Amino acid sequence: MKKNSVRQLTITALLIAMGIIIPMVMPKIMIPPASFTLASHVPLFIAMFFAPGVAIAVALGTAFGFFLSSPVIIALRALSHIVFALIGAWYLKKRPEIVLVNGKFSFANLRFQSFNLIIGLIHSAVEMLVVSIFFFMGNMPDTYYADGYFYTVFVLMGIGGLIHSFVDYNIAYFVAGTLSKHFDIPIFTMAKKKRNDSVIPFPNKVNPSR
Repeated sequence: MKKNSVRQLTITALLIAMGIIIPMVMPKIMIPPASFTLASHVPLFIAMFFAPGVAIAVALGTAFGFFLSSPVIIALRALSHIVFALIGAWYLKKRPEIVLVNGKFSFANLRFQSFNLIIGLIHSAVEMLVVSIFFFMGNMPDTYYADGYFYTVFVLMGIGGLIHSFVDYNIAYFVAGTLSKHFDIPIFTMAKKKRNDSVIPFPNKVNPSR
């Protein structure tokens, strides 16, 4: 039990550190006035494959890092991630089998991709709410008002955020699925166990002459 707790704390700390460092070093896709950093959500998405507690801790840890180094609106957007992280991690714990198809990792997994889409919708909707509050309070840079609310908030933050979330979760899915072949990634381990438990072996044939 103690060994597992130390392992979980170590993994949580590493994912928080990655969640803070990645936005600093990864390339950005600029669509003024917004920018999207490739893989910025990957550590949090990976945390969701461990446990709800890990996901919450990583969401809070990365948000705290942004409060120390970024504008308030960016930090609050990061803090809003706790919503989809908690919902997604809880659902994965209840239905771990959605991460595998016939016991194997696959991008063609329609159940996981549907889950990914729903998480992306929650993700972008909550971030849009945060940005909308700042937009209507008049606390945004002038560039956000130049093209109006529909484009800057709904199109860029909403649709753009959904695509960004969907791509990042597929990256996290690939990383976690690959690592699960060599290490214990709890949701993948649970999925494999459920599959093995559901396979009922054929009983040995009984020779009626005996």
